Amino acid sequence: MYTVAVKCNFIAQHFLIGGDWGAENELHSHHYQIELQLEGTSLDEHGYLVDIVDIEANLEALIAEYRENTLNELPAFKGLNPSVEHFSRILCETLQKKIAAPNISAFVVKLWEGEIAWASYRLGR
Repeated sequence: MYTVAVKCNFIAQHFLIGGDWGAENELHSHHYQIELQLEGTSLDEHGYLVDIVDIEANLEALIAEYRENTLNELPAFKGLNPSVEHFSRILCETLQKKIAAPNISAFVVKLWEGEIAWASYRLGR
């Protein structure tokens, strides 16, 4: 099994809803780091699982939608608590639709919310 990964950093804001989480219920920012891992059993004719330039372009375009925005106000989070778990799933599902390489068998998004906490979401094909 091959794995290729790309990561990038961004800042976004949110506030948690549906419970009493103290300061987390107030608008605040997080320094996020996303790592997208793509897995597959075979390489293309160039020896790539997926071209890293293509991964970077898709990842940057997606992150631009969230960078410096308030997650609660975005359509993807309508009706959801903007937890790091939901966010990792939303990012993974969106990237799976955008990166079309036939040899990818799994997409994994690992999303850090600061330096000590992260969540991940994995989709197989």
